[in-house]
Amino acid sequence: MKRVAVLNVVGLTKGLIAKNLPRIRGIAESRQTTSFAPAFPAVTTTAQATYLTGTSPSDHGIVGNGWYEREDAEVRFWKQSNHLVRGEKLWEALRREKGDFRCAKMFWWYNMYSSAEWSVTPRPIYPADGRKVLDVYAHPPGLRDELVGELGEFPFLSFWGPRAGLPSSQWIADSARWVEEREQPDLNLVYLPHLDYGLQRWGPDAPEMTEEFDGIDQLVGDLVDFFEARGVEVVLLSEYGISKVDRPVHLNRIFREKGWIQIKDELGLEILDAGASRAFAVADHQVAHVYVQDDSIRNEVRHVVESAEGVAEVREGCFGKGIGEQRSGDFVAVASADAWFTYYYWLDDSVAPDFARTVDIHRKPGYDPAELHIDPSIALPQIRVASFLLKKKLGLRALLPVIPLDASLVKGSHGRDHVQEDEQPVLIGSDASSVSSAEGVFGYLKALCMS
Repeated sequence: MKRVAVLNVVGLTKGLIAKNLPRIRGIAESRQTTSFAPAFPAVTTTAQATYLTGTSPSDHGIVGNGWYEREDAEVRFWKQSNHLVRGEKLWEALRREKGDFRCAKMFWWYNMYSSAEWSVTPRPIYPADGRKVLDVYAHPPGLRDELVGELGEFPFLSFWGPRAGLPSSQWIADSARWVEEREQPDLNLVYLPHLDYGLQRWGPDAPEMTEEFDGIDQLVGDLVDFFEARGVEVVLLSEYGISKVDRPVHLNRIFREKGWIQIKDELGLEILDAGASRAFAVADHQVAHVYVQDDSIRNEVRHVVESAEGVAEVREGCFGKGIGEQRSGDFVAVASADAWFTYYYWLDDSVAPDFARTVDIHRKPGYDPAELHIDPSIALPQIRVASFLLKKKLGLRALLPVIPLDASLVKGSHGRDHVQEDEQPVLIGSDASSVSSAEGVFGYLKALCMS
């Protein structure tokens, strides 16, 4: 039985491999490399759910990194329960056929309460006093203490936010080594997000990317060498490529000017009241789910979205009639290649909600890549950060408002499924040319693990 490690190198494409990643290029030259149209939408959770079930969002239900829960009347992003992903997972199918098959799921998403033997995922602790303690969730329960005792605390602040960078991917790689050395799983799923950060911050052609490319190239090369020395077959995989963007599209501001957005005044700041709004958009990179709660304006909403500058197309019924349709918007807007969608709904920055200027992936009613930046208008932001960290260390509650409200700072995005070949996700491995779709990754990995 062949043991397999899948390294999910986020943002990896043929174009980047050819120009910027010599060690990964060498790995690719010793195997087969294929690219394919990404899952739609081409975002993390949808891509991973598609790879691990072999089905589309119509069936597995993951229509984006977040969506509007109609019954709760709440927008929720980055949920973590594996039960949200419908269908049999890759390791479950292999276990059903092989019986003793064991899987480690290292930081792939929807990693809580999965049936994998080992799993680790970022998960803060929220004490009753309102604090947020950065931590990870692991299964089995003792795994967290063992990993932290051996590797140190997970560098959570480098996993997302203005300090996002290589240390988080390095820790994940080290944790994958740790599990391999002690448990020898049959399948080791390893998530390496580093490349994604710089590509969104600066864009794929920015000079700042040189150091980012060098870092992930070295990390991946070393990890491949480690696994191969232990007789583990390595597959490199990515979820999407990053497109250069320079046009933010503010659908919710357009809707507000039309009178369709309901706003609540909370302590003098504006909060989107999604449940009371006639129409609103849940922005997710270059895709936006548009929810229409007043059928009398449905056609007008679609026309307004289609007419908005930076919108390439509007799709309807693209998630079938099952769980995908239940979670998705009534329409799905797709941005032009050089544009992306913000969640912004306020018209005056002085009344933007307090969470808008913070890293807050759960409270914001949409994805916010501006969280990768420090507001350039803040003088000496390091002093503000140091003061915040000191308050946290003392056990005090504090706010860290350092995120800009200037969407033009974002230079890279993803989400579209119709992209040129050099921006498509890749799969690198033995006989990889047999894979021609995101759904096909499942069958490829299953066959590889069975061989």
